[in-house]
Amino acid sequence: MYIKKILIAVLLIGLVGCSVFAYMVYGVFFTANTNFNNNEAYVYIKSTDKYADVKEQLAPLLKNIEDFESAAKRKGYTSNIKSGKFGVKKGMNNNQIIGALRSGNIPVKVSFNNQERIEDLAGRISVQIEADSLSLLNAFNDAEFLKANSFTKDSRLAMYIPNSYEFYWNTSAEGFRDKMLAEYKRFWNEDRKAKAKSLGLTENEVVALAAIVHKETVKVDERPRVAGVYLNRLRKGMLLQADPTVIYALKLHQNNFQQIIKRVLYKDLELNSPYNTYMFTGLPPGPIAMPDISAIDAVLNSEKHDYYYFVANVENFGYHKFAKNLSQHNRNKEQYIRWINKQKINR
Repeated sequence: MYIKKILIAVLLIGLVGCSVFAYMVYGVFFTANTNFNNNEAYVYIKSTDKYADVKEQLAPLLKNIEDFESAAKRKGYTSNIKSGKFGVKKGMNNNQIIGALRSGNIPVKVSFNNQERIEDLAGRISVQIEADSLSLLNAFNDAEFLKANSFTKDSRLAMYIPNSYEFYWNTSAEGFRDKMLAEYKRFWNEDRKAKAKSLGLTENEVVALAAIVHKETVKVDERPRVAGVYLNRLRKGMLLQADPTVIYALKLHQNNFQQIIKRVLYKDLELNSPYNTYMFTGLPPGPIAMPDISAIDAVLNSEKHDYYYFVANVENFGYHKFAKNLSQHNRNKEQYIRWINKQKINR
C-alpha cells in the first residue's frame, strides 16, 4: 500500500511537471509576442548579419525578446538565419515569427528613371536593395560583362530600361545587373529590333537618339515628330545640333552634373567633345541620359515629315515650332531669342 501511494504521488508530480512544461512551451511558442500598433512591421536582414543583428532589430517589436530567443534556439534559427525583407504581423507568436523569418522573404518594387550617369543609377538603386552603390557601380562597369554583351563604357546606360521591377531586397549587385540585362533583352523584342533595323540603327543607337529626344521635349505626343527631325538630319548627313548634347558635354568636361544650364552659348559650341553634336556628325557615343520608354518608342515609330529644324514655341510652352528650311527656322528662332533675352536667362 505504501509503495502504491508513492507511485501515485510520483505520477501526480510528473503530471504536474509535464503540465507546467507544456504550459511553458506553449507560452514560448504560441503566445502572441508582438509589441507594435501597425498591422505589420518589417525586418531587413543583410547577407552579412548574424543572429545578434536580427535580435537587435526585433527587440523593439516584441514583448519578450528572451522568449523569442528561447524558441529560436530550439528551432535552430539562431544558427541559420536568412537574409531579405521579412514581415512580422501584429499578434504573431514566436513560432509564426520564426516561420516568417525563415521563408517569408518579401519582394520589393525597384524603380528608376532618367538618370544622367551610371553613378546616379547606382545611387538610386542602393537605397532600394541591400547592395551598396560601390558594389553596384563595380558590377555595372565590369569590362568583361560589357564586352560580352556588346556595351561600352559610353553605351552601358542604355542597358537599363526605366521602369518598376520586382526584386528581393537582398539581391546582389551582380544579381541586379544580370536581371536588368534579361529585362533589356525582353524589351528588345522582334518588333522593336525590326524597327531599329529599318532605321539603320543599332539598339544602343536608338537609345542614344531617344535620350536626345527625351531631353528636347517633355511632351510625349511631340516626341515622334522631334525624333523625325533628327532622323531626317542623320539621313542627310547633317549635324544633329542638339543643345542637350552640348549641355551634357559641358557637365562631363567640368565634372559637374549638379549644375543647371538653361541656355547654350555660342562659345559652348566650340567644346571639343564627341558629345558635341554641333561639332561632330552622327550620334554621340552613348546616351546623354536614361530615356523614357516613350522616347525610345518615339524613335522607333517616328513621324515621317520634311522638317529639319525646330525651336521652343514661346506661344505654347512645352512644345516647339518646326521648320522645313533654314530661313523659316531663323524666323522662329528670332522669336525665341527675343523671349529668352526678355527673361534675362543668361545661362
